[in-house]
Amino acid sequence: MNSPTFESPIPILPLRSGVLLPEGTMTLTVGRERSLALVQALKPGQLVGIVTQIDPRVEDPVVSDFHAVGTLARLTKSTKSGTAGEALRVTVEGLSRFSVDRVVAYEPFLEAVGHAVLEENGNTPEAKVLAEELVDALKQVPRTKALDEADRWISKPGALADKVASLLGVESNKALEVLVTADVPQRLRKLLALVYEQKELGELRQKIGEDVRREFSKNQREHLLREQMRAIRKELGEEKEDGLERLREKLEKANLPDEAKEVVAREFSRFEQSGGQGAEATVIRTYLEWIAALPWSAQAKTKEDIDAISAKLDEDHFGLEDVKQRILEHMAVRKLSKSERGTILCLVGPPGVGKTSLGESIAAATGRPFVRVSLGGVRDEAEVRGHRRTYVGAIPGRILHGLRKAGVNNPVMLLDEIDKLSQQWGAAAESALLEVLDPEQNKTFTDHYLELPFDLSQVFFLCTANTLDTLSAPLRDRLEIVELTGYTAPEKQAIAVRHLLPRRLLQSGIPEGALTITDDAILDVITKYTREAGVRQLDRELTRIARHVALDVARKKDDSEIRVRIDEPQVEQILGKPKYRNEVRERTSVPGVATGLAWTPVGGGILFIETSRTKGKGKLEITGQLGDVMKESARAALTFVKGHADELGFAAEILEDADLHIHVPAGGIPKDGPSAGVTIFTALASLLSGRRVRSDTAMTGECTLRGRVLPVGGIKSKVLAAHRAGITRVILPRDNERDLDDVPADVRSQIEFILADDMRKVLEAALESDAIPSDVARSASEASPVD
Repeated sequence: MNSPTFESPIPILPLRSGVLLPEGTMTLTVGRERSLALVQALKPGQLVGIVTQIDPRVEDPVVSDFHAVGTLARLTKSTKSGTAGEALRVTVEGLSRFSVDRVVAYEPFLEAVGHAVLEENGNTPEAKVLAEELVDALKQVPRTKALDEADRWISKPGALADKVASLLGVESNKALEVLVTADVPQRLRKLLALVYEQKELGELRQKIGEDVRREFSKNQREHLLREQMRAIRKELGEEKEDGLERLREKLEKANLPDEAKEVVAREFSRFEQSGGQGAEATVIRTYLEWIAALPWSAQAKTKEDIDAISAKLDEDHFGLEDVKQRILEHMAVRKLSKSERGTILCLVGPPGVGKTSLGESIAAATGRPFVRVSLGGVRDEAEVRGHRRTYVGAIPGRILHGLRKAGVNNPVMLLDEIDKLSQQWGAAAESALLEVLDPEQNKTFTDHYLELPFDLSQVFFLCTANTLDTLSAPLRDRLEIVELTGYTAPEKQAIAVRHLLPRRLLQSGIPEGALTITDDAILDVITKYTREAGVRQLDRELTRIARHVALDVARKKDDSEIRVRIDEPQVEQILGKPKYRNEVRERTSVPGVATGLAWTPVGGGILFIETSRTKGKGKLEITGQLGDVMKESARAALTFVKGHADELGFAAEILEDADLHIHVPAGGIPKDGPSAGVTIFTALASLLSGRRVRSDTAMTGECTLRGRVLPVGGIKSKVLAAHRAGITRVILPRDNERDLDDVPADVRSQIEFILADDMRKVLEAALESDAIPSDVARSASEASPVD
């Protein structure tokens, strides 16, 4: 069909959006004033120019606001739109392309003069081949209206392209590309690309529809089966409350924060979309159950009576007055400040002194649940902060486990053995504790599994450790250290009578009054069968005595009451030969042996420094699995002794033809530290001068090359160890005098303390005044049980 030409003006109808193509039809809603005037002035069958605006927001467009090519159309129908206002609905039929040259009138509507845009290469073989290929391509597009019309237009390639484009309903920008393309083969290539795109979209849409229908059918079937099962249970009288509804009710009652509520709503939606079946549904349900089980707002009603807390601590623990005082001060600050935030206590001391039981007493006295979290051997951050839900079998960390067990968000949580965290993986678990134990950060503690902030500021945290050496500096900085050093023999005796023995008799089923143990017998158990800072070994020995008595009670055949009295001889019969004896006098009976005091994570202890001299070439041998610091102390001691040979009463020349050997027994135990320096100096001076070290004397302190005595740590533990070993004289650095205030008064009254700042004073106090002949010393050494 030939495109009409025109010389007289034609009315112009601008479109905000949409494109009318030749051979296509379009129904428009007309509402603008000029457009209404145009439609009302035309009659069906008259021509109108349809153009598309570049910017749809322009209300009164001019020529520059139109795209370059429009469509000359015929008005076929005009009706009222049926909507509010004066809008009309018109139907137009596209005839040919045209271009507006100029607008000749703006009122009452637009009129313009233009020219037709003629097609190019419309009858070429290339155009015909592309038209046939377009028809074949349409056959592969499912359910398209364009295929029904295509066969009639195959002889007109240009019109075919316009007809197919209008029937495909392509986007406006792509329809504009088709409209402005006058070259027919090029237009057909664009249509082919659009048809292939429609084909791929149709196949994808069909596949998605099939998948949706299949999944819907599966879910519908499962839903019907579950409904049938519920109806069957109801008929059988076995209907149970829906677990999901119970979970929903628990979450509603949990008083969750807003962020948690949003997460719960999202997870419930995912759960319902999954149909409640499959692996993902199980993971979601477990996650929701964990959120419901945590105490987001539940709190235990706490007691703040300081006197009641003090009475409970005294009832459960004998001694430890300094520790109890510090705990009471901590509780008083929390009470007066009305704030749960504050410092976090770390109880540091040897095993068996009551660190864990102190936490239990605090919980009982304050009315809070007690939760113990053991950290010994924990090596992975996930143990503290949980595993992410992307892992199979993921669970929250130990902190949230403890809170779930407590059921409230303000329990007493004891982080036990914090110094035993594994160091294999770069202390990742220890690093995870930095947020937990920081009062400024733990308000928003985030577990990896939960991925929600949980407020830990209400938790009363306590930590226990045997030593602080393995803790990193950032973690120690978050803790307030409270040291528990150990018990004296009278304190252990009181603990045994008040706590340990009644508990063991009750557990053994021995009737009240059936067993009597004398005070001397208990003291015998303490001094001859235990050598510890705490009371754990003492508890074991008392348990053995209780079992022995329980056997006698169980063998009784008559109804007469059995009465057992245990004194010192019976203790040895039950427990066997004493495990410990006073070996200080035996070891120091020859020159060259000195008694030192040492600190270990399990409490204070004594150690012996032994020296000997043999013929040789002046070499120094050091054994006993000593660290570098102790080896350096030994070399410094030898240099000091050589330099003061005249004062010590021997000729320095004798060392040129002799080898010296320094040995510290218990070679299977690593030993290091500077506090044995004074003892090594004294042992060498004793060996070379022939003067024995007093058997009632022990010592500690670091010594310089020039003989100056420097202070060391752990004085209280060391003095208590000396007291347990029966030592009555202790030599200490003068600068450690202030530490004697920490030693119990009854121990201070039984020990003579010599404070020294120079090795001359140490040797004066430690060595006997008279030297013994070398042959006597050799004879004594052979007779004494020195290893």
